[in-house]
Amino acid sequence: MSDFDWRFPYPSQRMPVLARNIVATSQPLAAQAGLDILRAGGNAVDAAIATAITLTVVEPTSNGLGADNFALIWSDGRLHGLNASGRAPAALRPEDFGALTEVPLFDWRAVTVPGAVSGWVAAHQRFGRLPFASLFEAAIRYAKSGFLVSPQTAYYWGRGAERYEGDDFRAWHDTFAPNGPPKAGERFHSDDHARTLQQIAVDSGASFYRGDLAKQIAAASQAGGGRMTVDDLAAHEPEWVEPISIDYHGYRLHEIPPNGQGLAALLMLGILRHHPIRDLQVDCPDVVHVQIEAMKLAFADAHRYIADPKWMDVDVRALLDDDYLAGRARLIDPSRAQNFDHGTPLSGGTILLTAADERGMMVSFIQSNYTGFGSGKVVPGTGIAMQNRGGCFNLTPGHPNQANGGKRPFHTIIPGFVTRHGAPVMAFGVMGGAMQPQGHAQVLSRIVDFRQNPQAALDAPRWQVFDGMRVGVEPGFPDDVYDTLRAKGHDVETPPEHTVAYGGGQAIWRLKDGYLGASDLRRDGQAVGY
Repeated sequence: MSDFDWRFPYPSQRMPVLARNIVATSQPLAAQAGLDILRAGGNAVDAAIATAITLTVVEPTSNGLGADNFALIWSDGRLHGLNASGRAPAALRPEDFGALTEVPLFDWRAVTVPGAVSGWVAAHQRFGRLPFASLFEAAIRYAKSGFLVSPQTAYYWGRGAERYEGDDFRAWHDTFAPNGPPKAGERFHSDDHARTLQQIAVDSGASFYRGDLAKQIAAASQAGGGRMTVDDLAAHEPEWVEPISIDYHGYRLHEIPPNGQGLAALLMLGILRHHPIRDLQVDCPDVVHVQIEAMKLAFADAHRYIADPKWMDVDVRALLDDDYLAGRARLIDPSRAQNFDHGTPLSGGTILLTAADERGMMVSFIQSNYTGFGSGKVVPGTGIAMQNRGGCFNLTPGHPNQANGGKRPFHTIIPGFVTRHGAPVMAFGVMGGAMQPQGHAQVLSRIVDFRQNPQAALDAPRWQVFDGMRVGVEPGFPDDVYDTLRAKGHDVETPPEHTVAYGGGQAIWRLKDGYLGASDLRRDGQAVGY
């Protein structure tokens, strides 16, 4: 019996790719750069790194050299987790924010040490096959000679130009919009970006954290009133971590542990498995209602407890305890929507890519600036756009995620991976801020509960929890879904079409003799293979 139904019930611009080697991501040129690495004898990790590097050039609206990344890598019969997120500068203090109630996003105070380069290096040192410098060739070529900007990237590039106005963002305009933001189909190149990539390729990132590039990053921070120093950059180290997971009807979803928000997806599925939704019809209002309520409960706990693990005041295992999750599940009323507070357990802007090779290695890799180009702070002459991950800190005194020096913030980007009976099944993810755990859970529920194939599960309409009773529901559900949700008390908002605001997913599913690659219609990208 097949793992899923091969029908495609939703309008789509995609069909899955079936091959023995696959790369899937949100920008076609980057996907093909990864595929070229596989053809050259590289493995899935080499392909993932090359794709991620190329994405800093061809999709700078979502990620860049000043970004963070995370990865889940299946190799040697087990799953490996990589956390390459950075910490706040050591000198940052809560009082730096004065009377503010939120960290200002477009400000050096939101900038944490960028970890993406260290993630490329760490993944390659442990698993790579080809020379590190060879993984930069496509990215350097596109940065030097230019590439034609894809439609969605052009749209967000234009929004960036509107956002980063004034003298404080002069370096951004000099780097990314010297003649105005490029439009779809227009050629763009960046000599600064090319030179920086060449330097990283030659010295495996040493200059970025301990050399000339580090000095330039620190100087730009200090000139802009920031706290980052060369010591902060030199102290940065990526971390290999043990993934956390939960069983969902025989399939096990794996996520990176906190400071990432993957825990929220596990909490939702742990709550959802106590409700018999698989006895209902896919896309019926009762299924959507219970899923939304389970996500609200998961977010209530996630926003209270997730932080840099050194500062968390509850053990992840306590939150994933089945008795605790069963108790949370009993709070859901099938007849009405509710607001939920966090529970009390017992003590105890983003790119996503997937790659898989014919030797069995599979990778889920995610990389992000946070909001678009990030903070808008660019290191002059380098092409390095600094992220604003510190915007995910909160400023509540005593909260485990309160902004402070040396801490990693709550992190929205999460790669996902699914196993069954200890064997790899799917490398996947759904990028897009708070939508990410919601997308992980919805896609996996469609596959496991309703036997939809991965492409159909990505094509399907999605819902999104906002705050309070507000929930967004994309068009494409049966008409009675919207009316019934409103009757249950949900404040339903419906966008005019499917948009990336509801996530952009990529997935590779392992078949007996190869893989199925799927790519979300909400992004410019594609799955490619051979």
